[in-house]
Amino acid sequence: MRRIVVALLAFLFMQIHLPSAFAANLIANISLSSQTMTVSQNGIVRYRWKVSTARKGYVTPQGSWSAKWLSKNHRSRKYDDAPMPYAVFFNGGYAVHATFDLKRLGRPASHGCVRLHPENAAEFFSLASQYGLKNTKIVVTR
Repeated sequence: MRRIVVALLAFLFMQIHLPSAFAANLIANISLSSQTMTVSQNGIVRYRWKVSTARKGYVTPQGSWSAKWLSKNHRSRKYDDAPMPYAVFFNGGYAVHATFDLKRLGRPASHGCVRLHPENAAEFFSLASQYGLKNTKIVVTR
């Protein structure tokens, strides 16, 4: 009987605390110098992807932000309706999003956003959706 009670209590504990697993941190560390984005979940590195950040004459802001909003099929109002699929906005009009200019990944090429391979952008977008905006952090460093 005691084993049944302990098992039941363990089951109830898991039901109550299971949602908190998704409240854990999702952190995207973007390195301007190496043109990479390292994604950590709960402090464990899960992904390391090539990115393109601001080319000469433009700026990708440095700092740390929580994700602000998501747009799966966004188009730029500022840059000729350019596609920005799987956009995770973090600072005004700056976002992490997909690009179709794959040959430029790994070197500066954008107007300031952080651009990823479409598959990687879709994965990051999905994770940000799952973990929640307030639990998704974007950190940009030199």
